[in-house]
Amino acid sequence: MALMRVIFKHTKRLFIILLLTGMSFNAMTQPPPPPGGGTGGDNTSGNSLNGSAPIGSEAVIFLILGAAYGGKKFYDLKKEETIEA
Repeated sequence: MALMRVIFKHTKRLFIILLLTGMSFNAMTQPPPPPGGGTGGDNTSGNSLNGSAPIGSEAVIFLILGAAYGGKKFYDLKKEETIEA
C-alpha cells in the first residue's frame, strides 16, 4: 500500500510539472510577423533579421533528459524501499 502512495505522489507531481511546462510554452509564443514581410530597416545583405531558431528539438531533448532523471530517482527510491523492508 505504501508503494501506491509513492506512485500516486510522483504521478501527481509529474502531472503538475507537465501542466506548468505546457502553460509556459504557451506563454512564450511570439506574435506573427508584420504584414508585408518588412524587417523595418534597410536589409541589403540578404540575411533575414527575424529568422526562426529551431528550439523544438532542444525542448524534446530536455524533456527526455528530465524524464530519464526522474526515472532514475524513482528507481533509486524503489531500490531503497526494498532494502529497508
